[in-house]
Amino acid sequence: MQVSIENSGALERRMMVQVPEEQISAQVKEKLGELMRSVRIDGFRPGKAPFVVVQRQFGERVRNDVLGDLLRKSFSDALQSHDLRPVADPVFDPVFAELGSGLSYTATFEVYPEVKLAALNELSIKRPVCEIADSDIDAMLEVLRRQHATWEETSRAAAIGDRLVVDFAGTVDGELLERGSATDHEMELGAANMIDGFESGLVGAVAGDVRTLDLHFPTPYSREDLAGKAVQFVVTVKQVKERVLPALDDELFAKFGVTEGGLEAFRKEVSENMSRERDRAVLRNFNRGVMESLSAAHELDLPVTLIAVEARRMHEESRRNLTMRGVDPDRVGHPGPEVFGPQAQERVKRGLLMAEVVRTSGVQATPAKVRSMVESMAASYEEPEALRRWYYSEPSRLQEIEAMCVEEEAVNWLVAQATVTDEAISFDDLMNPGQTRAQEQSAA
Repeated sequence: MQVSIENSGALERRMMVQVPEEQISAQVKEKLGELMRSVRIDGFRPGKAPFVVVQRQFGERVRNDVLGDLLRKSFSDALQSHDLRPVADPVFDPVFAELGSGLSYTATFEVYPEVKLAALNELSIKRPVCEIADSDIDAMLEVLRRQHATWEETSRAAAIGDRLVVDFAGTVDGELLERGSATDHEMELGAANMIDGFESGLVGAVAGDVRTLDLHFPTPYSREDLAGKAVQFVVTVKQVKERVLPALDDELFAKFGVTEGGLEAFRKEVSENMSRERDRAVLRNFNRGVMESLSAAHELDLPVTLIAVEARRMHEESRRNLTMRGVDPDRVGHPGPEVFGPQAQERVKRGLLMAEVVRTSGVQATPAKVRSMVESMAASYEEPEALRRWYYSEPSRLQEIEAMCVEEEAVNWLVAQATVTDEAISFDDLMNPGQTRAQEQSAA
């Protein structure tokens, strides 16, 4: 077998392979010989048909089977002999396998980049430090009240944070827009579930108003034929509803499992929950900072194939998340996979770097570490034992925890070599930056 390899890009390889006819013929003959011992052919007893008869009837099929096996095996052998790690399956083109001419083909594929870790003692990482103040607990109580609010119809003008019940019909170039109309559609102003300008265009409306909104679809848009095009919506406002917050009383406390102790006990329960969430968020943000520092310290050639796969995965995940929230991705102009390219590129880079950190450090997920992480996750559930059984009853679920443990140990190994400084951060900025204050302001 003859093999030659060309670098057609930073990570792309073109492998030319030639397998001599003698090797193919020998394997064909061997397989036909095995077939002779069992095949049934009219006019001959089982296993007694002459070789030439078996060859005439089954030779072409056997040769094709041999060629398929040789293509896969020769490619695998060539990879091993040249120490190449392909990112994905190759593209075989062209493939020549004429009788008497042997097998020759070209395989094009990407390989993983060589990753060499930089001087880790030069990494500078900030560790978030967060103290929960009484004002943070007060703000969280308001968030919980809003989550259990009721909605009452009002005659005043609509404002951000109100819910509207509307009928609307959209037209493009004077034609009714497919899937662009709805009756008794309930929407919240400021939720950003419609295209830009739709929700803001209804601020100040009262029940009975009919508003015409001249807008444009975003670019890019899930429907390419509508991307950037002008659209007109005629909207009839049927109801305006305002949020009514529940009182901080025993009825509300009971919804969170606090049946005794009144407001003081409820604040204590909320504070403990916030502390657990704070600890998880601190660890999450710290780990993210570690990966950002690690990524910034390295330059890598990245496989285009891996980036494309990750972008598609992120795109599908984003659509699923919108759907689970009751939002039609197509209606809000959900972008295509290409928009996730930069994020996918960074994720691929960090994944390659972390794989090398794990390999270099030799960290592993010990059973004790896995058990500790499961226990930590179970602590926030009403029935901790049920979650423990759920993880330990299925190996694939436990593998997810093992992977998390390995990553955590690898991060610890990095941190032990880097320069770490503490940085104070508010609870509000730590938890999905601006979450509690933003909700408080939108409700005001």
